[in-house]
Amino acid sequence: MSDRTILITGAAGALGRAAVETFLEQNARLILVDRESSLLTAAFPRLAQDGRHLLLAGDVTAEASMTNVVRQAIAHSGRIHALVHIAGGFTMGEATHATARATWDGMVNLNAWSFIATTQALVPHMIANGGGSIVAVSARAAAQGSALMGAYCAAKSALQRLVESLSAEVRAHRINVNSIAPSLIDTPANRAAMPEADFSQWVPPRKLAQTMAFLTSEAASEIHGDHIIVAGLS
Repeated sequence: MSDRTILITGAAGALGRAAVETFLEQNARLILVDRESSLLTAAFPRLAQDGRHLLLAGDVTAEASMTNVVRQAIAHSGRIHALVHIAGGFTMGEATHATARATWDGMVNLNAWSFIATTQALVPHMIANGGGSIVAVSARAAAQGSALMGAYCAAKSALQRLVESLSAEVRAHRINVNSIAPSLIDTPANRAAMPEADFSQWVPPRKLAQTMAFLTSEAASEIHGDHIIVAGLS
């Protein structure tokens, strides 16, 4: 991937860091995006000093912010070959009948609208340059509702439908759009929240990152609108 530029949202999180490591091993050029630049420089101090890569603060729920991010990325690298959209969020919410509007808006904005705000800034560039790859991070929870997770499950389900719709719209332009749907990811935050769980059954972030890298590769160029469940043993 030495001639390819990958834009990663949510790069400073646990899964984002694993993705960065994986793409660096493949010698890709990286555009790393998170909500605050301080999060990125703390996570990637070496990359912050490397002119080949670019670290940018951006709000994935705001169209103007993502338009600015993509503009800076194109000015820096010339072309963006792939988007790995990791940014999202989880809240163990109220019961469905008691869901607060703030809970609903937060989950939909972070997990579904962010995909629209990011791709509307980037897809025209990919079309103009003959193609690209887009990978979103959904969740296995998108397949059905769960108690106290109604807003989250609905938002991730909406994300999967958006992935399918965008795929149908842009595949003729040689842009393949897919998502991965992990179950529990083995992160420090999840271990702290569930200390009695069997961590060996959870999905290592590195394995998810390798799946994302595959979906951005030429080997996956004919895979369109798919949702790859990566559930480990859970």
